[in-house]
Amino acid sequence: MPETLAARARALSSAKLGDLLVRDPERATRLALQWGEWRIDFSKERVDAATLEALVAHADAIGVPRWIDALFAGERVNLSEARPALHTALRQQDDTPVRVDGQDVIPSIREAQRRIRATADAIRKGRRRGATGKPITDVVSIGIGGSDLGPRMVCDALAGTDAPPVRVSFVSNVDPEAIARALAPLDPASTAFVVISKTFTTQETLANATAARDWLARSLPGAGLGAHFIGVSANVAQAGAFGIAADDVLPMWDWVGGRYSLWSAVGLPIALRCGPDAFDALLAGAAAMDAHVRTAPLAQNAAALLALVGWWNTRWLGHTQRLVIPYSHALRELAAYLQQLVLESNGKSVGRDGAPLPAGTTPSLWGEPGTDAQHSFFQWLHQGTHSSPVEFVVPVRARHPIGDQQRLLVANALAQAQALCAGRTAETVRRELAGTGLDGAALDAAVAARVCPGNRPSTTILLPEVDPRNLGALIALYEHRTYVEGLLYGINSFDQWGVELGKTLAKPIARALIEGTGLPADADASTRALVAHAQALFARG
Repeated sequence: MPETLAARARALSSAKLGDLLVRDPERATRLALQWGEWRIDFSKERVDAATLEALVAHADAIGVPRWIDALFAGERVNLSEARPALHTALRQQDDTPVRVDGQDVIPSIREAQRRIRATADAIRKGRRRGATGKPITDVVSIGIGGSDLGPRMVCDALAGTDAPPVRVSFVSNVDPEAIARALAPLDPASTAFVVISKTFTTQETLANATAARDWLARSLPGAGLGAHFIGVSANVAQAGAFGIAADDVLPMWDWVGGRYSLWSAVGLPIALRCGPDAFDALLAGAAAMDAHVRTAPLAQNAAALLALVGWWNTRWLGHTQRLVIPYSHALRELAAYLQQLVLESNGKSVGRDGAPLPAGTTPSLWGEPGTDAQHSFFQWLHQGTHSSPVEFVVPVRARHPIGDQQRLLVANALAQAQALCAGRTAETVRRELAGTGLDGAALDAAVAARVCPGNRPSTTILLPEVDPRNLGALIALYEHRTYVEGLLYGINSFDQWGVELGKTLAKPIARALIEGTGLPADADASTRALVAHAQALFARG
């Protein structure tokens, strides 16, 4: 099978995308997938029907359908930690048992969902009050990584224009400026904090939570501060030691990874900001995508096809970058969310068996919303020396339509995909410059500056609108795409050992900067010099 894919890559590497569209009038239909009101168009990618057939055959051969079944069944697909990855169970819509070590986890999920709704209702309806009796009007969510990016992105996407009954903000960075700015406009008597940490030992999260507790204590001396804190953690004892009552600690489970956890009590900020009904609709949308991914054959499976095309672009065509461009202000945090989901999941150089992987694994991922991005790095996309695949994520309908602005937005998205594919030839530019008075070398230079090579690949995802259900489906689509792509690379998508190295090395450096202790003997000369300079600046401050 790799030989077939190598042959397909050689055959297509010099093909012009525009020519492929012209030669096959049915290409836009053959290389597109409909799911309900969604349309995913691969026709501007450097693939053809024969290549997709070979890619699907390869996925079948390496057991992708079996691994998808294993994910939903609660098998230990996280091999290095011997755990399931059961985020799909969190949004399951019925009570069909899902077992971990013989224990059905659905009852505990339903109890957690009941507590999420009860907690959100109590705060949104003014029943939960702070130490002085004031109702809670502001909630600050304190977490980092998967405990922050998902809820933050969803809250921003669904925020809309309404004045919510409770305002929700987020603090993740240990930089004191982050929490100082978040706290500055708030009234301590009516502010609560949701502290999210599976172990309740995450350094950045605990530092920010401690700063929040100290801020409350300065303004509310002698008051019981427990009313102002809710925890989301698997470590109830550690949360209790911090000062959070056991009844105010919502659960996390080992079988849900942080970057897949927004469907759990980690999503409490979503229920607070958007309402429990919106949170339920988010879960339902994700469950609908789960059903599609679980049952659709690979050749008609949205997540599998996105993964196969992404793997093809990187492993066989050599692309080292991937851009995700949402034409949606509501989805402005999508790329940041996907950076963690994709790069923490699949940013690895060894396989599930511990063997080194060949070059050409997961590409970098970045992006910004259109149309803003058109006026920044799209110049690089159109005329730079690198060709990088782009995914356009385009909600068609506006939640708050104003005149023809949404149609203008969608037109820009479709035009950019067309422009990346078609480019602009020297002949076209010469015609455009006719009559401007330019000639000779000046005309040649003007033409050369305006030519766009085109032939640059993209996928376009059209979805109806950004509402809770469609957003849930979109996030689940990218989760499953990430998992399948990991299978194609041979990667365990559910561990993240690379994250631990920096945390480990930060501890002795932090002690040196805070307590004045020496660095370990194996610290390099550069680090020693930087620490010394930082200490000198601290001493002068």
